[in-house]
Amino acid sequence: MQLTQSFHKAALEHPDAYATVFLQRKTTFAQFVERVSRVAGALHALDVAHGDRIGMLALNSDRYIEYVFGTLWAGAVINPVNTRWSVNEIAYSLNDCGTAILFIDETFAHLAQPLRERCPALRHVIYCGEGKPHAGMHAYEDWLVRANPVADAQRAGNDLAAILYTGGTTGVPKGVMLSHANLASNALCALAAASRPVVRAVLHTAPLFHIGALALVFQAALRGAKHVVLGGFDPESVIKAIAEERVNETFVVPTMIKAMLDHPSFDTHKLSSLTSVLYGAAPIDSTLLQRALGKLPSSQFMQLYGMTEIAPVAAVLPAHCHTPDGHKLKSAGRPAPICEVRIVDPVSGEPLPKGRVGEVAVRGPSVMMGYWNKPEETAKALRDGWMHTGDGGYMDEDGYLFITDRIKDMIISGGENVYSTEVENALLSHPAVEACAVIGIPDEKWGETVHAVLVLRASHHLTLEEVRDHCRQHIAGYKCPRSIEFRTELPLSAAGKLLKYKLREALMKAGGKAPHTPA
Repeated sequence: MQLTQSFHKAALEHPDAYATVFLQRKTTFAQFVERVSRVAGALHALDVAHGDRIGMLALNSDRYIEYVFGTLWAGAVINPVNTRWSVNEIAYSLNDCGTAILFIDETFAHLAQPLRERCPALRHVIYCGEGKPHAGMHAYEDWLVRANPVADAQRAGNDLAAILYTGGTTGVPKGVMLSHANLASNALCALAAASRPVVRAVLHTAPLFHIGALALVFQAALRGAKHVVLGGFDPESVIKAIAEERVNETFVVPTMIKAMLDHPSFDTHKLSSLTSVLYGAAPIDSTLLQRALGKLPSSQFMQLYGMTEIAPVAAVLPAHCHTPDGHKLKSAGRPAPICEVRIVDPVSGEPLPKGRVGEVAVRGPSVMMGYWNKPEETAKALRDGWMHTGDGGYMDEDGYLFITDRIKDMIISGGENVYSTEVENALLSHPAVEACAVIGIPDEKWGETVHAVLVLRASHHLTLEEVRDHCRQHIAGYKCPRSIEFRTELPLSAAGKLLKYKLREALMKAGGKAPHTPA
């Protein structure tokens, strides 16, 4: 399996069709393959060898997609950098895998010199922004013009294709090693998991350093689709791009869907071309889904569950399950083709029966090769061919996977297991609650107690007793929050995942004392 093959195919079958659209630039498939081969040639001219790691620190653009396929064409390995990291975190990821070349745009050009000082292996910086490069950088277009196009290195199968650094929800960065076969097989697997409408144009608005967004690039490439690229998520820009470029499919997180529906310009644009909305990072709220189905009647919704270590899709909740009163809506869906999913005891690793909560384990050809330079972490995660995800969940009698919690987010209070997702679902059913997160905090008597962090809807107020009274209608008393605090927003990763470790850190800095009422 070879990730560059799809563009060879597209250049033969429809060379004059558009491959990428960004700002005012439109590139055909024939032009795209030419540019990619020049990126590879330019990398070879900088003494890049097979297997060398090439980084990208930039917002989304057409050049980002050229970087991905140009690096692979050169036989090298992509290392897309998380744009939300500090300079020290970025330097760690570059140093950890010995990144030799870094592409950078105008947004992050000021970090080039600090990164040079911190990263001894970093030999060259390529400026791929729209303005003039800083001193000591190669200018992208000039760099390409001087380069000779080269033949595809034809790296494939178990050859390393990507190192994607993930802290997950723990804050500890690990370089996930994914091969061509991992990524290509998962893209095919995701496409086969549930029927999707025909796609001619795909919109990329989620950050391309993230596996969810990157996976859509590979899926769209396999389908010969046009890649419409936005620098980042802005609801008005997304709405306009869908209308103007007749976009058929996009990948978002539920918070993005809400932002689009809430935007004043939503009803002023024709969005009937959008037939498929893929989402991940969290289940969709039934109220939000009902709004979305009403506002986008031509669209079907599909949830993708997975993680970077699985390249990334492990389960898919298809469109027919997306009804506001559907009893499967809170599930992550059924395991995707070629992905085996089972629930195991988190300590012994033994399989558990249907309905029992345990750790989600996944086996299949898209499971990662391991963590770069972390053999002990790899051994903990990969056992007997199974990827132990760290997610808690169960399988129902119909084979649908339900995610209950991160195993490490499970709260043990008075000897009882409390799954924070269950408490969060109870809290979200209150009309005053916009968003929430539940964590455990140390307690001398109970070991841990349940603490809720709430974001309230405008003009709403709640007390601890009101929260507890509401929760008792849905869950057992020992699961109800014993303390609450109020925030205007919750800490989220670039992928829209809740970063509970940041909530814990804030509490620890406050001496572990949790407020019971608003400050």
